[in-house]
Amino acid sequence: MEVWQDSAVTITAAADGSALGNPGPAGWAWYVNDDCWRAGGWPHGTNNQGELMAVLDLFRATAHLPGEDLHILCDSQYVINSVTKWMPGWKRKGWRKSDGKPVLNVELLKEIDQALAGRKYTFEWVRGHAGHDLNEAADDRARAAATAYQQGVAVRQGPGFVRAGDAAVPVAQHAPAAQASQAAPAQSGRPLSAHTGTRELVAEPTLFGESGLFAEPDLFSELEEEARAAAAGPEQRPEEIVEALERELLLPETRSDLGRTGVLLHPDFTEIGSSGRLWTRDEMMMALEDDPGVATELELLAADRIGEAAVLLTYRSHTRVGTALRSSLWVLDGLQWRLRFHQGTSEA
Repeated sequence: MEVWQDSAVTITAAADGSALGNPGPAGWAWYVNDDCWRAGGWPHGTNNQGELMAVLDLFRATAHLPGEDLHILCDSQYVINSVTKWMPGWKRKGWRKSDGKPVLNVELLKEIDQALAGRKYTFEWVRGHAGHDLNEAADDRARAAATAYQQGVAVRQGPGFVRAGDAAVPVAQHAPAAQASQAAPAQSGRPLSAHTGTRELVAEPTLFGESGLFAEPDLFSELEEEARAAAAGPEQRPEEIVEALERELLLPETRSDLGRTGVLLHPDFTEIGSSGRLWTRDEMMMALEDDPGVATELELLAADRIGEAAVLLTYRSHTRVGTALRSSLWVLDGLQWRLRFHQGTSEA
């Protein structure tokens, strides 16, 4: 789809990624229309790597049209923030985050940084799986690519960037950092509206503080944290591990760290807020980045094992604005304990 504006052509395309198992068989795709799209993937990668690769390949596929604006529809705030907000600071710090840790998926990010030089582009956040035609088309193709790698069959790569009089740009596959003997992928992002440059914010009490902000969600899925789980030590009981992780989530410095909350919150995390609103993982993560809240103390009431891979915590939280009764369900996801569900009720 093309949008004509002041005699200049704007290329509008959706970019998306998918990973089965996350990490696992992964795919990526960008989509303009049924005659202009491309997809690819790897046997092993993450959703974030797929999202980044879709954007990178879109820039490369349109590199022969440097004078045309590129309008990228993306449902990943991780990608949008990485490109539009965090990347300049990472570069100044030698591709390290503010805490000194190396940036994830750095090779993909470096390649994106090179590809967008001299380009005119805007990112627009769109809600995933919400019926947006271009986003759904890109998602379908990215998921199909991941499924093809899972099943060991050929990936439908698509025609590439083709318009009347154009030739398709050859497909360039790039493997994630986990894949040996091939090029490596990158990490992070905050959305900017392509039209207003603002985000809608709605105050509401949340699990991690008494006044969170709702922001547009992102999908974070860097799950390879076996080292953290191992560091807990074989002698610790699951109840002790989970209590320590819950206390960590109550720290403002943890709540403001998208990478860490992305690890600790289960991909299917939900919370029922005190107002009755249902929060998703993506909404919660971005709310916490904007407003990590205040210091919170935990008064443990009970830590109960539910089967071999689940622990239910009940506790009272104390902040300067009051107390609340809370329950958190933690589940074992591979080697990492992750928060699956939370509900809190303020005490009178």
